[in-house]
Amino acid sequence: MTSAGKERVGIVGVGRMGLAMLKHLVKHGYGVTACDLDGMQLAKAREAGAATADSPAALARSSDFVILGVGYTDEVNAVVHGDSGLLATLRKGSIVAISSTVSPATVQAIEAAAQPRGIGVLDAPICRGPLGGRRRNIARHDRRQAGCGRARPGRLRLLLLRLRASRGGRHGQVGKTMNNLLLWINSVGLIEAGRLAETTGIDLVKLREALQISSGASAALKRLGHDHLHLALKDMQVVAEMTDKAGLSLPVTGAVKELVKEARRIKAANPPNWTGSKAAAKNQKN
Repeated sequence: MTSAGKERVGIVGVGRMGLAMLKHLVKHGYGVTACDLDGMQLAKAREAGAATADSPAALARSSDFVILGVGYTDEVNAVVHGDSGLLATLRKGSIVAISSTVSPATVQAIEAAAQPRGIGVLDAPICRGPLGGRRRNIARHDRRQAGCGRARPGRLRLLLLRLRASRGGRHGQVGKTMNNLLLWINSVGLIEAGRLAETTGIDLVKLREALQISSGASAALKRLGHDHLHLALKDMQVVAEMTDKAGLSLPVTGAVKELVKEARRIKAANPPNWTGSKAAAKNQKN
């Protein structure tokens, strides 16, 4: 049941992450409206107790606080800007939390567009993949002063706590990008280490167990099978944009951007069988 007096929350993009947040907010009595191009995801949102809207603009009319969970920069910009976007419809004092992974420059541009309208922007990317979504872990909520000022601080703080979010600093997307850079460096390394180890005949499952209690341990090693390499190139493009803007030469980072392309191909065709899964073993025999 929706509780009176609480923020009305809109979520644009109710995939794995967005739907997980939606369910937690509904559980805590928030009125939630969902918007997504996927009709099946909208049906899941309705089943979880949310209302639905057929456009970001329609969602904005019934929301005080909007969370963006769409996947890519062009989708974020399409949802936020334009005559049918959030900024054209949200009321003054509303807040947009950008939980998509985009470049810091994208968040800064949205902030600049939101400020004259009195709309606040939170830099709020999500870490820890599907596990993070289930546990409500939003990496860093970075309250950007874009017109929200001190609007409803108590209620806003409670909402962020419900999402297990934290506020502070101005570098949410920076933190998420560095997190993802290290994730993909480790993921590419695991593919190459696995291919080399396989040539010795070692049991990769036992090797993985040993590495997890050794200095070679990493989050990538722990969550093998949930690394979603299809997102790696997008993340590395964000890193490359930041690198070019800073005028830095980062050879390892540049190499990883190219290596994730090959890693995606290897994972799809013949990945090292670190987990002992039957599917991976079958691929190796073919």
